[in-house]
Amino acid sequence: MEEGLALWANPSSPHAEGRKARNALEDARTRMKAALGWEGEVIFTSGASEAAALAMGRAQGGARLVGAAEHDAVLKAAPEAERLPVRPNGALDMDAFAEAVVREKPVVAVQHINSETGNRMDIAAIAGLVHAQDGLMIVDCAQSAGKFALPPQADMAIISAHKFGGPIGVGALLVRDLAMLAPDGGQERGYRRGTENLPGVLGMAAALEACSDGFVAADTLAPLEGFAADVREAGGVWLDDMLADPTPYIATIAMPKMSGSAQLMRFDMAGIAVSQGSACSSGTMKGSHVLEAMALDSKVAEKAIRVSFGWNTTREEVERFCEVWLELVKQ
Repeated sequence: MEEGLALWANPSSPHAEGRKARNALEDARTRMKAALGWEGEVIFTSGASEAAALAMGRAQGGARLVGAAEHDAVLKAAPEAERLPVRPNGALDMDAFAEAVVREKPVVAVQHINSETGNRMDIAAIAGLVHAQDGLMIVDCAQSAGKFALPPQADMAIISAHKFGGPIGVGALLVRDLAMLAPDGGQERGYRRGTENLPGVLGMAAALEACSDGFVAADTLAPLEGFAADVREAGGVWLDDMLADPTPYIATIAMPKMSGSAQLMRFDMAGIAVSQGSACSSGTMKGSHVLEAMALDSKVAEKAIRVSFGWNTTREEVERFCEVWLELVKQ
């Protein structure tokens, strides 16, 4: 990022300083594609929300279909889209989906890994039905990029730098073929307006290159196995038990008798940051639309919190979280 700040010029400018900035930008684009194993195009954005709006708003296709448990950014990017139901295990209802996808070139958006539960969708099966109808498959990979391999079936993929240790306020839309998008003029080959955030882009590329197998070391998360048993014994709900394909870096846990909002305050007082629902809506009093879509009992859902583990999480922090949770149960 310091290198990008030193190149204080617009990458679209034709003068020498602008060309230096452009060279750095294109080098980062190439490095990101290599780090992600992506053979298509990369359009830099201000984050996942802008990437979702670009994909859903300008994809060259017909009816928009989105999963009912998608992130708010995707749902708000296509407010008129048909919402596809999910099963209690968090997986897309494939029977209902098979009926809905029979449209003229449908545009379907589904999360690779759910941002609240950590459940992984069966992208191969979903994309198979979409592509059979000559449709486009948009995969929200904000929670998986840098941690898991991107699904090869994606026609477009949404990523956000801060989810894998990069800077806040930068992301990208990966596009298999730019012909899948309607151009809008401006920067990024005419598909996005606004001067590129060169320091952010360079930071994002560096963070991706620093990611490795095992985004969080297995030893760091080892205390969770025993803790899950403690949660069940205390009468709580360990949501992973219900999920079709849980992943290790996000957990949703419901406490028997304390509301999620009360837990947030108590954890915050203990120096521990957790969320209720998605982080972008945790400051509101509305319930989780994800847990509602999964038909989770509302009395359980209102007592649920989400805890996420990142690249810099330590085993001591995980142990401390487990201790505080059990202390709150006793109280």
